[in-house]
Amino acid sequence: MKPLRNPFITSGYESAEYFCDREQESENLIREVTNGNNLALISTRRMGKTGLIQHCFNNPEIKGNYYTFFVDIYATKSLRDLVFSLSRVIVDGLKPFGKKAIESFWNSVKSLQGGITFDPAGNPSFNLQLGDIRSTEATLDEIFRYLEKASRPVIVAIDEFQQVAYYTEKNVEALLRTHIQHCRNARFIFAGSQRHVMGNMFANASRPFYQSVSMMYLECIGLSEYENFARRHFENSGRKIEQGVVADIYDRFDGVTWYVQKMLNMLYGITPERGECRAEMIPEALGNILDSYKYTYQEILFRLPERQKELLIAISKEGAARAVTSGEFVQKYSLPSPSSVQAALKGLLEKDFVTHEQGVYRIYDKFFGIWLNKNY
Repeated sequence: MKPLRNPFITSGYESAEYFCDREQESENLIREVTNGNNLALISTRRMGKTGLIQHCFNNPEIKGNYYTFFVDIYATKSLRDLVFSLSRVIVDGLKPFGKKAIESFWNSVKSLQGGITFDPAGNPSFNLQLGDIRSTEATLDEIFRYLEKASRPVIVAIDEFQQVAYYTEKNVEALLRTHIQHCRNARFIFAGSQRHVMGNMFANASRPFYQSVSMMYLECIGLSEYENFARRHFENSGRKIEQGVVADIYDRFDGVTWYVQKMLNMLYGITPERGECRAEMIPEALGNILDSYKYTYQEILFRLPERQKELLIAISKEGAARAVTSGEFVQKYSLPSPSSVQAALKGLLEKDFVTHEQGVYRIYDKFFGIWLNKNY
């Protein structure tokens, strides 16, 4: 394999060589699904759930014996959106296995046949439009029938699974649970980033998925593992990295995987060949990243209602904000009133600009929070 120009991946999955640690988590995930269990994988966003799943899918034990399908439903609003996304992912996932594998799916899902065609060379094309799905539940039933009779056992990973709790239909969890419990040939990984929503879905006795999965919480990669990972990749390219650099950025971003990777990516990029990455380069790297997002952040603020903008800036200055509707918080940041803060907060949470865990409100995008503090 040709070495990457920059070994610190910030998008997608490359290979085990460029994947930091997660040895125990990988072992646990693979053991669960290969032993017939469904799994709920929960963490805050950008902690590396997607990378971990793709890393496990690339494991020889999984890759050589299973069909694996990964569908991200973050942008979906309804069951029909989910069915459409899953259908497309299955077709794309079967392409490496040839025409026969795709025809097996095509022959099972009668309601979608008009949307899957083959050129003279046998290459498939997925031409289905969302509006072509006439009976969502019928198509879902056909998909599960295919999963049950597929020529290999199947692992389906559904990312941002908490979205189904917000679908326009009210029976989605019960419908999916019914299909999943009768599908013996497939195992499911339900990945989610809203801990309270995911926890309620799988730990509440009144919900359909109660006690139907093994639970796995993804925490930060250890600092020592990240230091070893960074040092190895710098040294492999003839560069050095000063002691303490990784610890600095790790602490700045609370060990959240994507931010550590992004900073290391930038630091590697500005470190000359045969040079050394030093702590004094961190502000330059951070500044470069913030500059690259500047116009995006300006546009976000321009489009936000004034009350939401004011509250977002106040939360960024607080860092970890509590009791944001209290008189003390309102007075400290010159906000209009507790009721207006409550309304603004609802909008920010719905738009995912702010997260709320264990009574603490934070800016979801840590770079955005830093940019707000520097500019407001």
